[in-house]
Amino acid sequence: MDELKRAYETMGLPENASKEEVDKRYTTLMRQARARQRENPGGTDQADFEEVTRAYRYILDEDNRKASEAFNQQEYGKYKKMAGSAEKVDHFWRYYKFHVLGGIIALILVIVGINSYLDHRAEQERLAKLPPVDLSIMFLGEYYMSDSTGKQTEEADIEEALLKQFPEFKRFKVNFTYVPLDAKDQMDIASQQKAMVVLATERPDIYITDTAAFNWVGPQGAFMNLDSQADIAKLLKPEDGYKQKTEEDPAEHTYGVKISDSPIIKNIPMQAKDNYIASVREGSKNTEKAVQFIEKFLETKQ
Repeated sequence: MDELKRAYETMGLPENASKEEVDKRYTTLMRQARARQRENPGGTDQADFEEVTRAYRYILDEDNRKASEAFNQQEYGKYKKMAGSAEKVDHFWRYYKFHVLGGIIALILVIVGINSYLDHRAEQERLAKLPPVDLSIMFLGEYYMSDSTGKQTEEADIEEALLKQFPEFKRFKVNFTYVPLDAKDQMDIASQQKAMVVLATERPDIYITDTAAFNWVGPQGAFMNLDSQADIAKLLKPEDGYKQKTEEDPAEHTYGVKISDSPIIKNIPMQAKDNYIASVREGSKNTEKAVQFIEKFLETKQ
């Protein structure tokens, strides 16, 4: 007598009994065994019920095995002789796909990290070969990086154009920060927020602002008082000086110089919605060169 047939007989069921009938029969036998155990604690009902439990589990395992075989036949039968390999691959992917994907992502991150490091190192080596920065300049306002024909430009193009106008300097560093006066959408709001961060973290020698940006930054004390610069005062026309009061000094002083009319600015590949106002940052390490920079704009306007 085979094991499956014996299991059904142990439970008092025919071999063609359904799973529902097996479950129901097991529940009935379990209740009966518990009732007899209460009536006769020292009897053999516990051992008998353990045999019923083994038979019940065997029947369930056999049902699960048949169901699994039927599923595998349906899923992998089309692969015929390769069915076993296909099943193994499918099971491996099902149980380890997140591990595999995680490994791939980790590998990609490592590759990206290595490339970023190599690019950073190459850029540092390139910068190390360049001469020291004579002047760092921040364009702050509603400026657009494009030339007179509308062609888009970059900060490097502005730096190159400045070097042509100022051959006495060997290197400029330009930071372009677009700041709209009135925020019309989320992008404008984001630009204003970015500008606040840049102002707090960057320390250029020269600020070139439009009127709105000058009036925004001027009272904060970021600009140097130019009244004490005799050479600038000598060249400066009254209409070209931009005065401002600061939080620390209530008296008006000249903190900016209009350079929009200078031929030099016309050779810089960028466009302004308003005008160009040059200011020296308070505490600049290159104050002498910054003043020289503004003087040349004024000289070309004479």
